[in-house]
Amino acid sequence: MNILIIEDNKDVLDNTTELLELTGYKVSGAINGKEGVKVAKETLPDLIICDIMMPEMDGYDVLYYLSIDPKTSTIPFIFLTAKSDATDFRKGMELGADDYLTKPFEEIDLIKSVERRLSKSNRLKKAMNSFVSGGAEEEFDMENVDENHELFKNKKNKVFRPKNFVYLQYGSPIYLYYIKKGQVKTFKTNEDGKELITGLYKENEFFGYHSLLKDDEYSDSAIAVVETQVELIPKEEFFSLIKNRREVANGFIKMLSKEVVEKEEELLNLAYNSVKKRVADGLIKYFDKYSQDYIKGLQIPREDLANIAGTSTESVIRTLSEFKRDGLISAEGKTIYISNEKELRNYKY
Repeated sequence: MNILIIEDNKDVLDNTTELLELTGYKVSGAINGKEGVKVAKETLPDLIICDIMMPEMDGYDVLYYLSIDPKTSTIPFIFLTAKSDATDFRKGMELGADDYLTKPFEEIDLIKSVERRLSKSNRLKKAMNSFVSGGAEEEFDMENVDENHELFKNKKNKVFRPKNFVYLQYGSPIYLYYIKKGQVKTFKTNEDGKELITGLYKENEFFGYHSLLKDDEYSDSAIAVVETQVELIPKEEFFSLIKNRREVANGFIKMLSKEVVEKEEELLNLAYNSVKKRVADGLIKYFDKYSQDYIKGLQIPREDLANIAGTSTESVIRTLSEFKRDGLISAEGKTIYISNEKELRNYKY
């Protein structure tokens, strides 16, 4: 069994690690919350023990970010803290923690808590595996949709020229949209007219379903980046299918879950990363979505890059100049070429 300990006090981290290793567990450690989230997502431990008061990100935030990721949401989570106030205990439990130990703790209390949580987790896993093996279910592959599927039975086709709106923020949703060919971006506009890009979409992808599923007005606008052929699926057809076809509902649930994780990571990056790092991530996001041919180059409006990175256009232009000087990219007009994809993707400054 693999256990991850997230603790900023090195003595506590080392002592707890030694105790659990002597008991027979494989243990890894992280010295702060931000590193702990990264290690948890990379290694998927069987159990996490986490301090509350830490630099970079506290234990409550760690639990929150792991709970919204389907891959880590079911990992048993034990809070380890010097706090003993009932309010802190209640907050941890409300967020989904499985147990709570107050420092200093007795060794036997830690071992018993770990054993209880791992035993309960194993029982749940066995029950789930038994349920899943009870019968196979047809898959609705969101990345390779069969256009003969019933979802497209009453579709309408429409071509949008570059910079034409597909729908407007605050409008009422009446269609689910599917890109047959082309590119679409979605963005939110505040009272001052400033934009923040909320999504980039390419051919064979759905969009516009968030507000449709909420049955609420659009929270953003959608615009064609290039000439784009879109298939419009009436919302009645969509609702009927997700109600009566379990595989369709599951397909959209999985897609929404994945997007929630991505959005939370983007918010985390905006909160903690430098402007240069955010611009680097924005470049990689554009290429991963629309090209993946880093040498061939891609036209990226500097304003769009600024709206993804959450900064000003002037800051983006200045950062791109520094990237050019450092040999990470080259540029001709609006076209950007990535010269060192590996370094740009792992940019840390």
